[in-house]
Amino acid sequence: MRRWLEELEEFAIEVIMGRARGFRAATLRFVLHQLSRLYRWIVQARLYLYGNRYLREHHLGCLVISIGNLTVGGTGKTPVVEKFARALQAGGRRVAILSRGYKSKPPPDTRTWKDRLLFKKLDRKPRVVSDGTNVLIDSEHAGDEPFMLAKNLRDVLVIVDKNRVKSGMYAIDNYGVDTLLLDDGLQYVPLKHRLDIVLVDCQAPFGNEYLLPRGTLREPPENLRRASYIFLTKSDGTGNEALIHRIRKYNRRAEIIECRHRALHLENLRTGEHVPLEFLQGKYIAAISAIASPESFENGLRKLGATVEVTRRFADHHRFTAKELQSFIARCKRRDVHAIVTTEKDAVRFPSVETAEIPVFFLRVEIEILSGQETWEHCVARICEPVSIRPSEMLV
Repeated sequence: MRRWLEELEEFAIEVIMGRARGFRAATLRFVLHQLSRLYRWIVQARLYLYGNRYLREHHLGCLVISIGNLTVGGTGKTPVVEKFARALQAGGRRVAILSRGYKSKPPPDTRTWKDRLLFKKLDRKPRVVSDGTNVLIDSEHAGDEPFMLAKNLRDVLVIVDKNRVKSGMYAIDNYGVDTLLLDDGLQYVPLKHRLDIVLVDCQAPFGNEYLLPRGTLREPPENLRRASYIFLTKSDGTGNEALIHRIRKYNRRAEIIECRHRALHLENLRTGEHVPLEFLQGKYIAAISAIASPESFENGLRKLGATVEVTRRFADHHRFTAKELQSFIARCKRRDVHAIVTTEKDAVRFPSVETAEIPVFFLRVEIEILSGQETWEHCVARICEPVSIRPSEMLV
C-alpha cells in the first residue's frame, strides 16, 4: 500500500512538473488547474478573515517567529531553522521549535470503544522530541526534520503537534520558554507571528508558478508581502538580480539575505566517524535520497569532486527499509563504487547499517551567509533584545 501511494505521488509530480506526456497527463493537468483556482480563492479568503479579525489569532505572550516558504518543500528550511535556534539561544533566548511533524507516526489511540462510538476526541499532549538535554522519541514518531533538529541542538526544546497554539502554550507553561520558532510556519496563521522569515529557493523560486494542486505553490507570489526577512537559499552569490527585482514588486520593505548550504563533512552512519570532504575528490560514489530536490543534492556532490556513478531516488520523506538498502548496497558493489552518500535528513530514516564493505555516509551541511551578514546580525539582535509584551498581546 505504501509503495503504491508513493508511486502515485511520483506520477502526480511528473504531471505537475510537465514531464508526463499523453492524454491522461494532459487531462489531469487541466483538472488540477481548475482546482488550483479554487485553492487560491480559499487561501486568500482565509488570510483575509484572519487579517481582518473575523477569525481570531492567538497571542501567547511571547515572541513568535515563523520560518517558512511559499512552495512545497525543497528550499532547505531545516538548516535555517537550526541556525536561528543556535543564534537565539546564544543570545539568551529560551527557545522552543514547534513543528507539525509531517509524516510522523502518531501515538496509539487510547480511547475506549465507548468513546469512539460517541466520537469523543482524543486529548493528546504535544510530543516532546527533545527537552533540550535528551532526545526522547525516534524519527518515526517525531518526523525526520524535528528529530534531526533535536539531535543537532542543545538547550533547545523541540515539540511536535499539528495544533501549534496548543504546543506553544505547553512549551511556555512547562518549560518557561520565551521564544517560539514555528518550523514551516508561514501558513500557520491561527498563531500570531511577530516576524515572518520566508525562504525563496534561487534554483526554483516559485516552483512551476502554479498553485496547488496544479503546481507547488502554497500561496501566490504576491503574498511575499507578509515577509519580514527573505532568505534566498541555494545561492551562489551571483545572478540573483532578476529574482530580487521580482521580489521587490511584492515586498519593498523586507530585508533580503543571500545564503547557501555549505557542506561541512561526511559522517559514517555505522561508526559516527567524521570524514573530511576531500575524501570525495576523484571517487566514484552512489547517491541515495528521498527529498524534494534530489538533483540539488547530487550536483552538490559533483561540485565536491565526486563522480556520481549510481543514483536512487525515492518519494520525499520515504522511510527506507532494510531490504531496499541491502538491494541498493548490492547494486553498488556490482558497480564497484567507493562509498554511498545520502542527506542528513534521509539518514535519520535509514535502518541500521551493518555492512563495512562499502561505507555509507551522510553529508552534514550548514547555512552560510553570502550577502547580508550585517542584516542577519541585526535580525538576531532585534529578536534577542528584551521585549515588553503589551497587555493586548497576552494569552487569549
